[in-house]
Amino acid sequence: MNLGILASHRGTNFQAIIDACNEGKLNAKITVAISNNSNALALTRARKANIPAFHLSGNTHPDPETLDGAILDTLISHKVDLVILVGYLKKLGEKTLSHFEQRIVNIHPALLPSYGGKGMFGTKIHQAVLDNKEVETGITMHYVDGEYDTGDIIAQVRIPVAESDSVSTLEEKILKHEHQFLIATLNQLINQEPACQKSP
Repeated sequence: MNLGILASHRGTNFQAIIDACNEGKLNAKITVAISNNSNALALTRARKANIPAFHLSGNTHPDPETLDGAILDTLISHKVDLVILVGYLKKLGEKTLSHFEQRIVNIHPALLPSYGGKGMFGTKIHQAVLDNKEVETGITMHYVDGEYDTGDIIAQVRIPVAESDSVSTLEEKILKHEHQFLIATLNQLINQEPACQKSP
């Protein structure tokens, strides 16, 4: 299966997918990477792995419909079967969403539908979890639709929150499970296994 990756910043989950493909832990090939940020480390990771990498954004394509078309054309021309959003902070356009319906997935560091939506990413999520004195948090893989973090849930992993947790320790807990959860869930999708909800 051919994978297309969209990332906005560091791309640590992207690197986990690269490694899993190279190590035979994921029966797939990454055929293209796209970022809305020309300075994204994710693009550097792609080029280092000899993966075609493109900066496509409002800077390269000021008209939203033209940008949508450019992203779609890039994915199609690289024969992408499944699109994976890893820290991609922009909405996708209608053309891309329609063409790849139920074939675009996103990983989110919270138990959706809680702590999702525009502006909810990274440490902002963990701070909100602590502010609300939640006893658990987690990670969600979901299909992508026209809104932020509202698509059908594919799988979740639940992670306990301790009273002593800070934003940084909570982030560490999430990261500890995120890569393994990501690869396991992608394997389910690639092999068409049933989705799951689990605790570590």
